[in-house]
Amino acid sequence: MTVEDDQVAAVLLAAGGGRRLGGRPKALLTHRGRPLVDHAVGVLRAGGCARVHVVLGARAESVRERAALEGCVLVDNPEWERGMGTSLRAGLESLAGTGARAALVALVDQPGIGAAAVARVRGAFRDEDSLASAVYAGVRGHPVLLGAAHWAGVTASADGDRGARAYLREHAAAITRVECGDVARPYDIDTEADLVHLE
Repeated sequence: MTVEDDQVAAVLLAAGGGRRLGGRPKALLTHRGRPLVDHAVGVLRAGGCARVHVVLGARAESVRERAALEGCVLVDNPEWERGMGTSLRAGLESLAGTGARAALVALVDQPGIGAAAVARVRGAFRDEDSLASAVYAGVRGHPVLLGAAHWAGVTASADGDRGARAYLREHAAAITRVECGDVARPYDIDTEADLVHLE
């Protein structure tokens, strides 16, 4: 791993309890024969993120037992039930002191977003002031790249299910928009109907 490879760390938000899926944690849904969190970690690594911090919440012990997360930094979020904002905060705080200069934030429940989209957004990294987002037909989505200079502001505004949305809205002019609609599909696995996207 070169120094440059190490500057962008992935933060995978995988703490959700799958409330609209009958309480099945999204990290443990099966996709291509393995837990969805395994698939997501593989995508981040294939997209160029050598370091992956995985934020766990719902049934964290089961995820640790069943998923192959060797080499990942596992971050427990005891407040996961309060929403994605708490997981984003936990993930960014886990990067303190690691030397990472940016975080590439991805969601565990978006298996239609593959390594090509990760690599494109990661490629928008320049320095700690970098701010970039995947865009699908003009609409911002994930993954999102947050330079370290933005972490304190994002952490302060992340609340409930909002994550970085409020911060990104306020800093819209500074965001590098990276079109990924030709290489990825940004659907979420939120409801029983969405399970058709899993293989």
